[in-house]
Amino acid sequence: MNVLVCVKRVPATGAKIPLTEDGEDVDTRHLGFTIGPHEECAVEEAVRIVERFGGSATVLTVGPPEADEQLRYAISMGADHGVLVETGPAETDPEATASAIVAAIRELESDGQRFDLVMFGNESADAGNYQVGIRVAYALGLPVVGGIKGIEVDPEAGRATFRCPAGDGVEVYQAPLPSAVAVKEGLNLPRYPSIKGRLRAKKTQLRTVRPELEVGGLRKVRLRPPPEAEKETVVLGHGAGAAGSVVDVLTELGVV
Repeated sequence: MNVLVCVKRVPATGAKIPLTEDGEDVDTRHLGFTIGPHEECAVEEAVRIVERFGGSATVLTVGPPEADEQLRYAISMGADHGVLVETGPAETDPEATASAIVAAIRELESDGQRFDLVMFGNESADAGNYQVGIRVAYALGLPVVGGIKGIEVDPEAGRATFRCPAGDGVEVYQAPLPSAVAVKEGLNLPRYPSIKGRLRAKKTQLRTVRPELEVGGLRKVRLRPPPEAEKETVVLGHGAGAAGSVVDVLTELGVV
């Protein structure tokens, strides 16, 4: 089983995201970066599949040269290879990102690499467009399923089974290999990179692909940060006189 996982370089989860003065871009001067939780689960699942069936796990990202940090993190988790699709510092929209990934996959295939499973996070942790995996699968002519929290592959039968929570039940999909899948956090519990894995990641040679970028179809007007949550302290009372208000609050919270 040869598995390809597509990840995205995004600001660290929970960080306060500052914008440039014109509101057009994120001010990245003091930001740390990572990959999203959905994609981290995708990397973990790819490593588990390869550990069970053999083959290799390749991680690919589209972005600036600095995105090699995210590739090396995925390699420290157990992935075998990293591919940087270098597009420069400017953010690419889902259409342009998908076309860059497709061009990179076709270049890898022209060198004899074949992927039985192409994995994505269900949506990126920053923009959350939900588009890239579907666009890539459509361009490559692959079946694709999204929102997945369960994967079983059967290389001998040439098929995969995907499970997706649906209300009180579970939807089950079967697809022939090769296929594409967009997974969600909760698919598994990603491992923490070991010291040995981090040392191996530093030495791993990454492959760089520089495709001709197509113009995307989305136009960014401006970015707008969400309103900050306001903290408010309410005095319920003093001494025994506050007992009734405390009981009311606990009842509202379902504690009593």
